[in-house]
Amino acid sequence: MEQSPSTEKASWYNSYYKLLFFIPIALMILSLVYLGFFFSQHNDFMLKDASLSGGTTITINGDIDSSKLESDLKGKFPDLNIRKLTDLRSGKAIATVIESSANSDELKSALEQSLGLPLTSDNSSVEFSGPTLSSNFYRQLIIALIISFILMSLVIFVMFRTFIPSLAVIFAAFSDIVMPLALINFLGIRLSAAGIAAFLMLIGYSVDTDILLTTRALKKREGTLNQRIYGAFKTGILMTLTALAAVFPAFFIVTGLPDSFRQIFLILGLGLTADILNTWLTNASIIKWYCEKKGIQ
Repeated sequence: MEQSPSTEKASWYNSYYKLLFFIPIALMILSLVYLGFFFSQHNDFMLKDASLSGGTTITINGDIDSSKLESDLKGKFPDLNIRKLTDLRSGKAIATVIESSANSDELKSALEQSLGLPLTSDNSSVEFSGPTLSSNFYRQLIIALIISFILMSLVIFVMFRTFIPSLAVIFAAFSDIVMPLALINFLGIRLSAAGIAAFLMLIGYSVDTDILLTTRALKKREGTLNQRIYGAFKTGILMTLTALAAVFPAFFIVTGLPDSFRQIFLILGLGLTADILNTWLTNASIIKWYCEKKGIQ
């Protein structure tokens, strides 16, 4: 007798779901190895901008010769970081951001000398943050991130009262943070305070689909286990794709946004993309295996 398409899909999933489990696991291990290497090189798990490490950020409007600027100032400011903000559609530079731990007057004076023009409020903006204040702020943000993750874990354990499904949800949320962080470090992006806040937001974004999946699989009894997982997938993937449809266009298309906003959109986009793998390959596989072991059909 010929199998229906839905039966064939279920048969394929039953055969390969344990193999699908290892794809995000491999990416997670790779991310952790890279973060370990990164920490050995930088003595920190992320690159921090002036808002977190202390120093001066000067944004100059328009296109300037950044290579000349770097050659003129790198000897005087060894930690100088220069990056351009460009319009994705035209590729035209709309601003240049210069960061250093030096005080604002010293850096501004050196820039004016190199550029041969005065920096005013019309063609630039200057931000300065003291190293002590920035260090305390960074430490408080990290503590808030850790506490949020711990509280989320406690809520998950109270909600499901079973170790393995709860651990699967927590693992997926942890992976949604680690994978984007490793990629951001690889790309050399310096995180701002807004970037740390984006990781806080990811904790909430990442667990909703995992809770949806776990609740449907464990607590509902309509249909087969595969049907409940597939039903959760249709709802959850729609939620995630809708969020991606909001954040990625904002990052790639909308111009004139502050750099901190673009960083939030980028981190959320990377985290939500990682969540698709971690929820529907790793977490779904763990839940299916757990339900089969417990005889939950």
